[in-house]
Amino acid sequence: MKVEISRRRFLQGSVALSIVGGTALSQTSILAENAKKSKELPLLKQVPTICEMCVNKCAAIATVKNGIVTKLDPNPYFPKSRNMLCARGVAGIHALYDPDRLKYPLIRTGQRGDGKYRRASWDEAYAFIQEKLVKILDEEKDNRSCIGYCAGEGLAEHTFKTFMADKFGSSNFLNHSTICLQTAVSGYTLTIGGYGQADLENAKYVIMAGANRAEAILTPDTMDMFKRTRGRGMKLVVVDPRFTNSAMHADTYVPIKPGTDLAFVLALTYVAISDQIYNRSYVAKNFVDFDKYKKHIIENEYTPEWAEKITGIPAATICKIAHDFMANAPQAVYYQGRRTTWSKNDFQLRRAMALFSALGGGIDVKGGIVFGKKLPLGEHTTTAPMYAQAKPRIDKNLAAVVGATGTWVGWRNMVAEGKSPYPIRGMFVYKQNPMLSVPNTAKTRQMFEKMDLVVVIDTMPSDTAMMADVILPECTYLEREDPVQSFAGIEPAIAVREKAIDPMYETKPVIEIMRGLAQKLSKPLWEITKKYDEDVQEELEDTDEEEFYEENGFDLSEPFMHSQEETNKHLFVEKYGEEAWGILREKGVFYPNMLSYFKKIDNNTYQCYPKDRKFYSVLKLEEEYDAETFLHDLCVNPVDIADLKRSFNTPNKKVECYLGSMESRGVDPMPTWKDEEFVKVPSGQFKFISGRHAQFTQNSSQNNIMLLELMRENYIWINDQEAKALGIAFGDTVEVSSRVGRVRIKAYPTPKIVPQTVFYIHGFGAKSEGLTFAYRNGASDNEIIEDTIEPVHGCANMHDTIVSIKKV
Repeated sequence: MKVEISRRRFLQGSVALSIVGGTALSQTSILAENAKKSKELPLLKQVPTICEMCVNKCAAIATVKNGIVTKLDPNPYFPKSRNMLCARGVAGIHALYDPDRLKYPLIRTGQRGDGKYRRASWDEAYAFIQEKLVKILDEEKDNRSCIGYCAGEGLAEHTFKTFMADKFGSSNFLNHSTICLQTAVSGYTLTIGGYGQADLENAKYVIMAGANRAEAILTPDTMDMFKRTRGRGMKLVVVDPRFTNSAMHADTYVPIKPGTDLAFVLALTYVAISDQIYNRSYVAKNFVDFDKYKKHIIENEYTPEWAEKITGIPAATICKIAHDFMANAPQAVYYQGRRTTWSKNDFQLRRAMALFSALGGGIDVKGGIVFGKKLPLGEHTTTAPMYAQAKPRIDKNLAAVVGATGTWVGWRNMVAEGKSPYPIRGMFVYKQNPMLSVPNTAKTRQMFEKMDLVVVIDTMPSDTAMMADVILPECTYLEREDPVQSFAGIEPAIAVREKAIDPMYETKPVIEIMRGLAQKLSKPLWEITKKYDEDVQEELEDTDEEEFYEENGFDLSEPFMHSQEETNKHLFVEKYGEEAWGILREKGVFYPNMLSYFKKIDNNTYQCYPKDRKFYSVLKLEEEYDAETFLHDLCVNPVDIADLKRSFNTPNKKVECYLGSMESRGVDPMPTWKDEEFVKVPSGQFKFISGRHAQFTQNSSQNNIMLLELMRENYIWINDQEAKALGIAFGDTVEVSSRVGRVRIKAYPTPKIVPQTVFYIHGFGAKSEGLTFAYRNGASDNEIIEDTIEPVHGCANMHDTIVSIKKV
């Protein structure tokens, strides 16, 4: 959404859910109620939607019979998901019909965190929030930033942010990025101009480090890769402390000590440079400050022998991987990853990975890292009031670069420890569960306990919802239309999530929740602003109050007055017209020439784009070529394209070896190994690492009984020889303790994990008894992960925690 600034002053820089008067509804009664509501609906219809069971957002078709969603199938028109829907996607029906889902607004009646609530009307809930906010903002003299807010990733995240940032006016926003892949995205973007995506369908050589695609996320590009491993067109090297299912399918498995990946990549770079096996022509045309980087690598002696002592990987293996990678370049990729920050040097690790891939010329070329194209959408504008009293975010100095999404752990710690420069009095939480997703759960609880108002918007009674004063029930993704989305890639497309059925119970989509809340708050909060904002007082001396109120954006409901479908139509038709809008509504997907491009190849395979229309290379070429024709010529060898001079989306329009802007912020301008940043493991202890599973989406799917049938609880991996020495056998309950907490979990001794390392899957260990199926299944990793942050963006160090283990 485009925001127009209207004023002269810019924003300075174990719990049970017991519901009084509530009744539990069985699965049968849920279906019966929905069928009763749907007598006037068609008996059978198919509705295009977008899955929300993970971040991949595959397109699906919902089959609706008598007002009940009975089946979810893949939508073959969407290039991103290519007629695939994984187990999580199919299990989306349970998110809709989960008997534990939130059904109506709730207001806390007991102590914070004890799970005692009463059923309330929407107006009661809004009135409660209004009363609290008016009191808080009056006491804080209209400092809107005293109310923090956070959101999980999703199509409607922007709707929530529009209310909280642009209209309400708080600067204290947090999202998943600093407990996810902020360092990776930033490292690649600052180095090569974008994060990009690995073209796994055409790559000849892939180094996959710390990523477990065979088990963690089953998408078309995952399948592309594993169809081509083991001598079938692609060499796969898996670098991981665990012998995973991905490693099982790899050509080469390389066990590595956690936290040493940077040393490994620097050694690969040393071999490529010292043996002169990199693409020297490409580097000469497309790198800036390469001489500085070359000198840095050689003079620091980042040799394979040096790296062997740190990583545990033989020097000969490092040399072979470097040579094999460059021999297959430019169709060679050091896979970027799509997971969390691992350790304190993670930003430098991602920079080193990007530079190593670029040394082979594998950027913006088929089989390498590609950027793809994005189809434009129209603009939706709103007017943002400027609150003179609003203060800058509290965590802005906790790391070298703290952006608009903040540093989750650093921000939380400031509030919990009473170190905020001004009071944080409340928090709005949308589609996020920080009690289970942010390291050091005990401190997250302390943060919430210090607040005067906590509002949670969710579909489920999560551990975080149990810390709320007010819970506002959002309808599930199958009951709402969300903002139309343009998906960039080799085969760009626009897709829309349409409403399969009307919202059940008293739930609402977030756009309606924001509309109702805004209408309740606008005038009372305007009175607070008039009381404390001298700019407003001055303006009102010569201006009609109602006119000023409307024209300067103080009506908080203004962006939400149109339905989501009306807004989507405006955004889309502005660019593509009414006829295309009809195609999008019917198919759920649109891209130019879709009806002529789309073809069925066989029962499971469809063509979305012809091969010569895919966008493998999109950067401007400096040589005299007809780029549109040349880059889509099927006879052109990727090696020939890789060697061309490009204009990268970086300050120097080239691959950036040396970041002077970072140096001025106290960050090493080139990837550098520092012994003091590596967390060593004391004798008799372990380094804890965690990861994902293909059937579970962090903790958002933890109550899904269809998925729990596949894995009921998580187990802790421990090296079998170390387990034997501790007297731990398979299935034994062990206590795992760190500096910040302890959990109990069953043991899985195995030779498939390196010594002094333990692992278990993220997304288990819920304490909310409102979650019938998830309650106390396994253990939560964030109860024991320490709350340390890396220095560049303040991201959580997820793999630097030392733990002790004992049998109980």
